Amino acid sequence: MYTVHGVAQSGNCYKVKLALSQLEKPFTWHEVDMMNGATHAPEFLAMNPAGQVPVLQISASSFLPESNAILYYLAQGSSLFPEDRLEQAQVMQWLFFEQYKHEPNLAVARFIVLFAGRPAEREAQLQQKIKASADVLAVMEQHLSTRRFFVGERYSIADIALYAYTHRAHEGLIDLAPFGAVRAWLERVAGQPGYVAMG
Repeated sequence: MYTVHGVAQSGNCYKVKLALSQLEKPFTWHEVDMMNGATHAPEFLAMNPAGQVPVLQISASSFLPESNAILYYLAQGSSLFPEDRLEQAQVMQWLFFEQYKHEPNLAVARFIVLFAGRPAEREAQLQQKIKASADVLAVMEQHLSTRRFFVGERYSIADIALYAYTHRAHEGLIDLAPFGAVRAWLERVAGQPGYVAMG
């Protein structure tokens, strides 16, 4: 049985929880007290020297960090990862987009508001992240305007990766109202078998 070392309200950790649930793989959850420094404790750094959640514990001595690497590991040979080589590469394309463009904006805006309490000294950064998030969502909107899911018209880990922080965008004061295709896609993801909510 897998163990997930994570934070329940983290989108990156939620990706792993959602994938495991939809793949019907048993796991236990170990909540990490990140806000009080638990990710920098020696026992955590032994699992992930980068000091970040999530970490998937595969065995007593085998640990895999990085949310999208975990998604890739879990999805191999399942319906969440395509067999076609081009579609596999397209899944990876969206996983890279999520970590390079999407997460640094939507997740950071959410963190500033929800976890940091929207301090005055970070207001300019928050507004910049909100604006950048709208640009990211516009890319997603254009892609989804003619598709039900991100790759091959089938639900995959690309959708899981992008869903995690998109469906909580409002918590970072990011307005999804202009993005009808994205909102319809969010509903389709939430309707997938084995869906579980964040938290």
